[in-house]
Amino acid sequence: MERKINVLVADDSQVARMLLVHLLESDPQIRVVGAVADGQSALDFVNEKRPDVVLMDIHMPHMDGFETTRRIMETQPVPIIICSGTTNPREVAITFRLMEVGAVACVVKPVAREHADFEQLVANLLQTVKLMSEVKVVRRWPRSRLAPVPGPVARAAAVEPGPAEIRVIGIGASTGGPPLLQTILAGLSKDFPVPILVVQHIARGFLPGLAEWLDQTTGFRVHVAAYGHCPLPGHVYLAPDDFHMGFSASGRILLTKEEPENGLRPAVSYLFRSLAEACGPNALGVLLSGMGRDGAAELKLMRDKGATTIAQDQESSVVHGMPGVAIELGAATHVLPAERMPEVLLALVNRRSGA
Repeated sequence: MERKINVLVADDSQVARMLLVHLLESDPQIRVVGAVADGQSALDFVNEKRPDVVLMDIHMPHMDGFETTRRIMETQPVPIIICSGTTNPREVAITFRLMEVGAVACVVKPVAREHADFEQLVANLLQTVKLMSEVKVVRRWPRSRLAPVPGPVARAAAVEPGPAEIRVIGIGASTGGPPLLQTILAGLSKDFPVPILVVQHIARGFLPGLAEWLDQTTGFRVHVAAYGHCPLPGHVYLAPDDFHMGFSASGRILLTKEEPENGLRPAVSYLFRSLAEACGPNALGVLLSGMGRDGAAELKLMRDKGATTIAQDQESSVVHGMPGVAIELGAATHVLPAERMPEVLLALVNRRSGA
């Protein structure tokens, strides 16, 4: 018999706990082994019984989700999924603080059966629990999250310069992406000389909170992208919910509601293909952690057009699907851990611009 995934639910609302338990156990692969109402009880449960996954609320009595996550990841690290019932930007920004201390994913809490997206939210919850149960978390998570962010590294001697000046950087990410984006951006200089366009797969409504969190913690100005905007050096632009983001030859942001690609909108594939066509060797592509294959073939297209391309290595990826496929396709000129990307990006941009 296939082993079930043991899940602990931590939520201070009895109604929410009962609903989450019911939804989780509707999947034959999942078993709820505990349901607690506060952070201290969650910490005690994890220390005693070691579930495969913890589904964690943010606001709880005695110990909130942030402190509970921090302590679990310091003592008995297990995959923690933040389950939030709000998409208020300031509340969502708290969600990403939990990812700083080791949570591996966030999902929207499916609380209202009459909600139009209820079934989709449930499917995403179940899929995320299954996927995160396979993630190997170790105590390097809290160390990396809690350590001071290193200052920018001026150059990486091992990187060979290319012949063309870089006009724009495109980054694609999915599961595990938000803390990686924070790590990369925080390691770059505030006067970084090119704009950065980002497609991050994330639940609807979480994007403004992600932008606010990155803006507050990285030193970059982070925006939800707007159609026709000319992106500025040292600024970051996130593809908005339900729009593909591209880049024109004239240097402006394009947004479109064209059909989803790889089942996704926004899709990394759309951004990378746009950069390949509009910029050729003057673009740089980065593909980070995420399930599936979105952006992998298009990263190869960017490389074929002369662009420098980077894929995250397996060891530092929460899920190595997207970058793993890219590496198999020969799409990456560099395969790097996340913590090395800032120095390499700085070196590539500086050398190509003649700095």
